[in-house]
Amino acid sequence: MRVLLIEDNVKLAQHIRTMLERESYSVDCEHDGEAGERAVRATPYDLIVLDIMLPKKNGIAVCADLRKDGIYTPILMMTARGEVDDRVEGLDSGADDYVVKPFDMKELLARVRALLRRPKESVGEIFSAQDVALSTSTRAVTQKGKKIALTIKEYAVLEYLLRNKGRTVTRDELLHHCWDFSYDPFSNITDAYIKQLRKKLHDTNEKYISTVRGVGYTFNA
Repeated sequence: MRVLLIEDNVKLAQHIRTMLERESYSVDCEHDGEAGERAVRATPYDLIVLDIMLPKKNGIAVCADLRKDGIYTPILMMTARGEVDDRVEGLDSGADDYVVKPFDMKELLARVRALLRRPKESVGEIFSAQDVALSTSTRAVTQKGKKIALTIKEYAVLEYLLRNKGRTVTRDELLHHCWDFSYDPFSNITDAYIKQLRKKLHDTNEKYISTVRGVGYTFNA
């Protein structure tokens, strides 16, 4: 699991990073809100641990802007501000959970595990690009308002592409997110499913899914 930690206290950030890495998480760190938000938009993360009191752009604004743009990566907020109104503001901005400093590292780790266990479908997100839309609550996919029948794996591949529309997704990413970790990384299985999706979308000229040679695929926004 890949975690982004956005915390301006470098010493605390290093301590949290060390504890998460001991639990086998891959952790990236940023120390201001603007840099953190850029990282989220550039890289797919499984979880964001976000401080509220950040330089350049506070955590509330970062969270709200990510949610407004359809980025629903689970967010665990942390801050020294422990008043009820502050917690409510954080949750209303789109955070999934909240921990108040000073906290026990065991509690932080427990909250991280809980958020990573939470099914993504439970939030009922809708992802769309051009005339294609996908609902994670009903698992329905439509094109120009008409339903398209997809297999489980076709759905998984399309969902990941739509979650990352406009960004090139590598074949390794698709294998990691849509197949078991033990799947042969040298297999051309991703290419086969892209071909099937294009057929069902009548995508003969890469209007929807573009191939980036030697890298992967982009669902055109």
